[in-house]
Amino acid sequence: MSAKTLHFNAFIWPNGYHESAWRVVNDDVRNVLSLSYYTDIARTAERGLFDSIFLADNIAIAEYRATYLPQTQFDPISVLSALAAVTDHIGLIGTGSTTYNKPWELARRFATLDHLSGGRAGWNIVTTVTPLAAANFGEPVHPDHADRYARAHEFVEVVTRVWDSWDDDAIIGDRERGVWADRSKLHAPRFHGEHYDVEGVQPFPRSPQGHPVLVLAGQSGAGIELAARYAEMSFSGPPSLEAAVSFRADLHARAAASGRDPEQLLVLPALMVTLGGTEAEAHARARQLEELTSPEFRWQNALYTAGLDPDAYDPDVPLPAHLWAEQSPSTRADQLFAAARAQPDAPLREVAQRVSGGAGQTHFIGTPEQLADHVIAWQDAGAVDGFTIMGSTLPYELTAFVDHVVPILQRRERFRTEYTGSTLRNHLELQRPSA
Repeated sequence: MSAKTLHFNAFIWPNGYHESAWRVVNDDVRNVLSLSYYTDIARTAERGLFDSIFLADNIAIAEYRATYLPQTQFDPISVLSALAAVTDHIGLIGTGSTTYNKPWELARRFATLDHLSGGRAGWNIVTTVTPLAAANFGEPVHPDHADRYARAHEFVEVVTRVWDSWDDDAIIGDRERGVWADRSKLHAPRFHGEHYDVEGVQPFPRSPQGHPVLVLAGQSGAGIELAARYAEMSFSGPPSLEAAVSFRADLHARAAASGRDPEQLLVLPALMVTLGGTEAEAHARARQLEELTSPEFRWQNALYTAGLDPDAYDPDVPLPAHLWAEQSPSTRADQLFAAARAQPDAPLREVAQRVSGGAGQTHFIGTPEQLADHVIAWQDAGAVDGFTIMGSTLPYELTAFVDHVVPILQRRERFRTEYTGSTLRNHLELQRPSA
């Protein structure tokens, strides 16, 4: 496959990524709670020859969100396992927290998905930001930023050792001798680290890809280091072209310094899209979404995504200055604190309007032809290997991308015209890790 082949990952969110999406789509508001919502999107993305679909996860939900957004935080592995049965090629990426899981159990779940899908699984590695999760898991205290990332490094190391606990050729299948597998080709992790102790082998042979594809979206210094060490796909990236080129070059340099081939780390940053048949139509659709936004949601969400409890703050007074002096728990907290420093006397609800959306994504508004030009320009500049497409509304934007943007990219010989392999690693041109 050509080195210029683009890669696309479809982000699935209820009704679309924009906070007002659910208010403008025509579907029954409860449709996002049904399996058909996910199967329809997965099939559309597969029709468009996307590399993968992606399900995020929240393991703690602040109650304010139920007022303003559809709440559909199903277990990603359960949903993706169902989608594996109704699709044939598309990759299936789900989020799993290193903060509130056990590594052996998580390794088993993702390897199960990889087997059941014929090698299409991916694990989006996250450290949980919100302290609300601690109480859900019976923990008295939420780990601080440094501790979460120290645990994450060890967690990923354990998971990959569990995945490697069977050699690829361990299955013998000798009925005459009664030997199903060669025990000498099993290698128990017997890992004893600072945070985790894991003994036993995975309870089934190595999965079709060897490892599910490892994905990361961290943007903090610690998150970038984790991605450089382990990730094979990164969702991160700054919004300007010049900064994105520097980010990708730095990430690849760090990967090389870790002894890795930087070409085995693809950068597919988040890009929210709103498309129209004309530029004016696209802008009108985006304007409608913005006109329906809630200032009450914005300030509460700015706090929540920064790892703070919205119920503990008054939006009509400035954010307490003592927060700025503490170690920031996340990149989103950095954004909020920076906005507060710039306007120290401004009320929280005003400061929150300056905090950008999640995942560091930009919002592209325009026609399919303009979006194709944008994607190619960023690829040619060395900023990206493709994008994680976040439709501002779903399924409309994804369908428009598949029906109108993909053919343009195919005509320009930048995107595949068919799947040529059966696994997510095949689609992404990633090597299969040796045991």
